Amino acid sequence: MTVPQIVLAELRRLVATPMARLALLALCTVPLLYGGLYLWANQDPQGNLDDVPVALVVADAGAADDDGTMRVVGDEVADELQDSDSFAWHRVTAASAQAGVEDGTYDFSVTLPATFSADLLSASGDEPHQAEVVLETNDANGYLAGTLGERATDAILTSVRESVGEEAAGRLLLAISDIRDGLVDASTGAGDLAAGATQAHDGSTALADGTAQLATGADALADGTGQVASGAQALADGAAPLASGLSTLQSSTATLPADAAALASGAQQVADGDAQVAAVGAQVASVTSGLAADVPQTRADIVAALQAAGLTEAQIADALVPLDALGSAVVDGDGQVQQASGQLQQLSAGAQQVADGAARLSAAAPQLAGGIAQATSGASQLSTGASQLATGAASAASGASTLASGAHDAASGAATLDDGLAQLDDGATELAGGLSDAVDEIPASTPALRDDQASTIADPVALDADAVTSAGSYGEGLAPFFLSLAAWIGIYALLLIVHPVSRRAVTALRSPIRVGLASWLAPAALGALQMVALFGIVTLALGFTLAVPLGVLGVMLLASAVFAAIVVALNVWLGSVGQFLGLVLMVVQLVTAGGTFPWQTLPGPLAALHHAMPMTYAVEALRQVMYGGSAGIAWHDALVLALFGAAALVLVILGVARMMDHRTLRDLQPSLIG
Repeated sequence: MTVPQIVLAELRRLVATPMARLALLALCTVPLLYGGLYLWANQDPQGNLDDVPVALVVADAGAADDDGTMRVVGDEVADELQDSDSFAWHRVTAASAQAGVEDGTYDFSVTLPATFSADLLSASGDEPHQAEVVLETNDANGYLAGTLGERATDAILTSVRESVGEEAAGRLLLAISDIRDGLVDASTGAGDLAAGATQAHDGSTALADGTAQLATGADALADGTGQVASGAQALADGAAPLASGLSTLQSSTATLPADAAALASGAQQVADGDAQVAAVGAQVASVTSGLAADVPQTRADIVAALQAAGLTEAQIADALVPLDALGSAVVDGDGQVQQASGQLQQLSAGAQQVADGAARLSAAAPQLAGGIAQATSGASQLSTGASQLATGAASAASGASTLASGAHDAASGAATLDDGLAQLDDGATELAGGLSDAVDEIPASTPALRDDQASTIADPVALDADAVTSAGSYGEGLAPFFLSLAAWIGIYALLLIVHPVSRRAVTALRSPIRVGLASWLAPAALGALQMVALFGIVTLALGFTLAVPLGVLGVMLLASAVFAAIVVALNVWLGSVGQFLGLVLMVVQLVTAGGTFPWQTLPGPLAALHHAMPMTYAVEALRQVMYGGSAGIAWHDALVLALFGAAALVLVILGVARMMDHRTLRDLQPSLIG
C-alpha cells in the first residue's frame, strides 16, 4: 500500500455510513462554529454600546458663577450625554436608578449630586474642592458592566474637566491680561519715576555741591564779618581821638587865615631881600671870575719881568712861590664865590617859592580852616558811625556764624538727600527694568487668543495615534488568537474519530515513514478543509479586512498541519492519555499564547511557557499577515511552526517504528476512545 492509498482508505472509513458522515461533518464544523460564532459575536461590541441601558440621576441644585448667573452644570452634562451615542441614557430619579440597577433594568447608574455645580464652581473661590460623580454598579448584571461604567464616568469627568478647566483658564488668562495691562502702566510710571529720580539725583548732586560751597562761603563770611567787626571796633576806637584831635586842630587854626597872610607878606619880603643879595653875589662872582681868569697871564707877565730883570730860574721859582699861592687862593676863592653865588641864586629862587607858597597858603588858609571844620564834623560822625558799624558788624559776625552752622547742616542734609536720591534713582531704574522684564514675560493677548489658550490649557495634550499596523475592529484584533485556537480544536475533534495509525498499514507495510506520513496526512487534509471553510467565513461572511489574504490562509493551513502532527504524535505515543494531553495542551496554550492580553502580564511560570508553545507562533504570524506587519517576523514564525511540525512528524515516525517492533497490552486491548 502506498501513502495515498492509506489516506484514502481512512477517509473512506470515515464516510462509510450515514452516521459516520454525520459525525465527520459535525466534527469538521466545530472549529467553524467556534471561530466563526465567537468572532461574529465580538466583531464590534463597542459599536453597540448605545443599546446598553444606563440610569442617569441629576440631583444638581445649581450655583451662581462669578458673574452672578445661576448655572446648573448637571443639566448641561446630562443634555450632552443624552445627545451622545455612548450608552442608552435614561434620566430617572434616584429611587428608580437604585431599583433598576438592583433588578437589572439598568447595567449601572451615574448620579450627579446636589452640590455638583457648586463644587465645580468652587475653583474660583477661597475654598476650592473637587466635585463628585457617583457610579453605582452591580456585578450581578455582568462584570464588564462595571468596567463600562468606569469608562463612562471617566468620559464624563474628562468632558467636565475640559469644560470647567477651559472656563477657569479663561478667567485666569483674563486676569493675567489685566495684570499685564497694569504692569504696562506701572512700567511706564516706573520709567517716569526713574527719569524723575535721575533728574532729582542730578539736582541733589548740584544742591549738595552748592550747599558745600555755601558752607565754605558762610565760613569765609563769618571770618570776614568777624574781621569787619574787629576793624569796625578799632575804627570806632580810633575815630573818637581823631575827632577830638581835629576839634583841637580846628580851635588852633581859627587864626590861620590871618597868620597865613602875614606869613605870605614876610615871605615875600624875604624873597625880595634874597633876590638883592643874589644880585650882589652875582656881581662879586663876576669880579672873582675875572680875577681867576687873569691869574695865569699875570703869572706869565711876572715871570717874564723877573727874567728880564736877570733873575735866575731858581730865584724866579722862589719869587713865584708866594705868587702861585696867591693865584691858587684867588682861583679857589673864585670857586667859592661862584658856589656861593649859585647858592644865593637858589636861595633867592627858594625864597621866592616860599613866598609864592605862602601866598597860596594865605589864599587857601580860609578853605583849609573850613575843611578842618568839616573834617572835625566828619570825624565826629565817623566816630558815631564807627561805633554803630562795630555794633552791626558784631551782630553780622554772630549771624554769619549762625549762617555758617546752618550752611554746614544744609550741606550735610543735602549730601544725605543726594545719597537717598541716588538709591531712589537706582531702585527706580531697577524697578522700571524689572517691570519691563515682567511685561515682556507676559505675552500680549486678545480675546480670541485667550480662548485658544484656555482651550489648550484645559486639554493640553492631543493623541496623535500613528499605528504601524491596524486591526480595524475588536473582532479583527481577536481573530489571530481564535483562528489559531479553532485550528487546534478542529484537529483535536477530528482525532476523536480519525485513527491516528492504521493497524493494517502497520502490519502490511512495515515502513514507519510511510505509515507515519499517512497517519498525519489524513487529519491534516481534513484540517486544511476546516481552515479553508473558516477562511471563507472570516473574509466573506464577517468581512474582515486582511492585508495579505493568501498569507493568512497559508499560516492557517500551516498551523493546522503542525497541530495535526502534534496531536497525532501524542496519540501514537500515549494513546487515550495522549488524546487527553492534547486537550490539556490546548488549555495551556490558550492562556500562554498572549492572544488577548500581552503575554508579559502572565504569572512567571506561564510566561516562561509562552515561547515554548507552537500556538504562540501561529498567533504572531497571523497578526503580521492580517494587519500588514513585518514579513520577516511572519516568515520566522512560520519557520518555527514548521520545525514544531517536523519534530512532531519525527516523533510520529518513531512511534510507528516502536509499534512495529513491540506490541503492548494497549495494542491487544485498544482504548474505547483511541
